[in-house]
Amino acid sequence: MGIKLVIVESPAKARKIGGFLGDEYVVEASVGHIRDLPQRAADIPKEYKKIAWAKEGVNIEEDFEPLYVINPDKRAKVSELKALMKDADELILATDEDREGEAIAWHLIEVLRPKIPIRRMVFHEITKDAIQKAANETRDLDYRLVDAQETRRVLDRLYGYRLSPVLWKKVMPRISAGRVQSVATRLIVERERERMAFISSKWWDLTAQCEAGFNARLLSLDGKRVAATNDFDANGGLKEKSVANILLLDEAGANELVQSLSGKPLIVKSTEESPRTERPKAPFTTSTMQQDAGSRLGWGAQLTMRVAQRLYENGYITYMRTDSVTLSQSAIESARASAKSLYGAEYIPAAPRVYEGKSKNAQEAHEAIRPAGETFRTPGELAPELSRDEFGLYDLIWKRTIASQMSDAKKMQMRVDFDVETKTGAAAIFRANGSVVTFPGFLAAYEEIVEDKASDDEAAESDKRLPPMSVGDSIKVSNYICEGHETKPPARYTEPTLVKKLEELGIGRPSTFASIMSTIQDRGYVSKRGRALVPTFLAFSVTGLLEQHFGKLVDYEFTASMEEDLDRIANGEEDRVAWLTKFFFGTEGNPGLE
Repeated sequence: MGIKLVIVESPAKARKIGGFLGDEYVVEASVGHIRDLPQRAADIPKEYKKIAWAKEGVNIEEDFEPLYVINPDKRAKVSELKALMKDADELILATDEDREGEAIAWHLIEVLRPKIPIRRMVFHEITKDAIQKAANETRDLDYRLVDAQETRRVLDRLYGYRLSPVLWKKVMPRISAGRVQSVATRLIVERERERMAFISSKWWDLTAQCEAGFNARLLSLDGKRVAATNDFDANGGLKEKSVANILLLDEAGANELVQSLSGKPLIVKSTEESPRTERPKAPFTTSTMQQDAGSRLGWGAQLTMRVAQRLYENGYITYMRTDSVTLSQSAIESARASAKSLYGAEYIPAAPRVYEGKSKNAQEAHEAIRPAGETFRTPGELAPELSRDEFGLYDLIWKRTIASQMSDAKKMQMRVDFDVETKTGAAAIFRANGSVVTFPGFLAAYEEIVEDKASDDEAAESDKRLPPMSVGDSIKVSNYICEGHETKPPARYTEPTLVKKLEELGIGRPSTFASIMSTIQDRGYVSKRGRALVPTFLAFSVTGLLEQHFGKLVDYEFTASMEEDLDRIANGEEDRVAWLTKFFFGTEGNPGLE
């Protein structure tokens, strides 16, 4: 009886899976893609070298047929896999469960040409139960996913090969344009243009430091509200609707008010308490994991995905390229059981929480990113097994997953307004805001993490408890202070905020976010200043040229519509050749690439 040859992408994955399968299985790694479109002229097979379209790697006249070549560094690997296949009576392709994984499986079939039964094995976590279940529930290859991946590869090749030569002539040699990289670069350039056009405004405000241990901010003076951050528009000026009703204090006026209020107590005008409920966030998708790792750990997208890959391949988390926020029934039960055990029965809601994602594409079948296994191990339990980086990311994933199935947090928000009359007879109103957590709910899972940070002046004191006060009470003020402020230009993108923006626009997919971040930096369009992404002069030049001559191809909605069309191909709702024909040769409203 022969062996069952199982092929996965990485050696680490092969070792882990091999330990879960019986002696009749041999698990080997392809080490990623084994073939691709030609990267250079030397890669083109001899019989194609004199054919005009071969350098581009796509035969447009023959239904956009790609020319695939075995990667030079994979020839030995192909020979090794063919040798192993001679002793096999079944080939099982266990590459990742997304379009790239499906395409790798198809390329293996095309190159190895097996004469034995072929099965596709998919799983979203590398645990013993999941792997053995997947081995017993194999399926056929999904050619719709293969078509979608091939369409994307052909599309990106045609885009880059048609536009890049224009940039060589107009800007400088050997630079590149890309379907998504050029759009991501445009976002960064546009943000920098906004910053350059920004005109800063200055204003001052007053704070009363009360002896009771809280601060109150000047809200209005003689019926006119004092300017705050939210009264200014994106360009740094007062919003048009605010001009007539806002008092814009300057330094002299603020200091004069301080002198006029000195020694004056605040009189409680009104008090208000209102309950607030805060719901937990959905489990991680690739995008939200990258954003959270960026804000919590200071990581870029590439580092986040490298660490997540290790956690996945070693059986600690589920597959890390997903746009789904759903959890399996067993995962929901595990999260609820963990929360109940760790925090108490009152920390889980009566019914499980169900989250609905915005995505409608084929990858929605995946689960969200969560701890692997039927029982979620705590970060503390895994600490001896994980590196520092692995522990940091697993900790975020575990907390997010557990919290997603916990009860709402409950808070009581307090607002107190105070009257005070200046020495010149002007009526001033000050306001103090406070908030206290009455039931932590899901926040208990985050321990030291503060989920809600103040976003404006009025919320700046909202994390403090206010003492009991009644209307008419006199509150002693230890000091009145004034402070100057200046409107700030829109913040430059960081990797996490750029990923968030791309996702909001519908551009890119879980498998591409990290590579977009690295590509725009590696090719000289963007540099990092701290964590901020700063466009280079090259980025301004190329973006300007593309906007002027190829505006549709760097249009955000058009690029997003291409992503949606690729999803439709993956779902079998769109034909690959028909779509590429429309894109390349053009239609009404689309100039095409021809």
